[in-house]
Amino acid sequence: MNQSRQNLLGAIVAHVIYISSIVTFSARMLVGTGPGHWIGIPILLMVFPLAYLLIKAPSVGRPPLYYLQVGLMLLWIITLLFVDYIFRYDFRSTNWMVISYVVFYFAGIGGMLGVSALAGRRWMISGVILFFIAGVMAFVQRAVTGY
Repeated sequence: MNQSRQNLLGAIVAHVIYISSIVTFSARMLVGTGPGHWIGIPILLMVFPLAYLLIKAPSVGRPPLYYLQVGLMLLWIITLLFVDYIFRYDFRSTNWMVISYVVFYFAGIGGMLGVSALAGRRWMISGVILFFIAGVMAFVQRAVTGY
């Protein structure tokens, strides 16, 4: 896969993560779904294209920042898989754990802005808009639901 196709794939993955986050936060507020619900599965599935992008990064000479951006998102998704889906660990009642998790989440989705921008200005602009919506929704959802 050439560099422009990898850039497009990265932008699509970023947008799937943003939109899935927004849908997940909305569902938690409107329907009362909890952590580990099936509605978050699209985010988990992004592990595969993210791993692919990481593996293919050397072939197109990606800079170290790219590895950090994709790697952080990948690690956050793996963390999500373990705490919410496999172990169903209730960490959201412990403030320092929630804060660490949220910082990790924002580092991941923030990095995906850079990945999205590689596909062009339109992808970058829509990514920024979705990033801010997801960011606001994360805090509003926490205030409304407590998780």
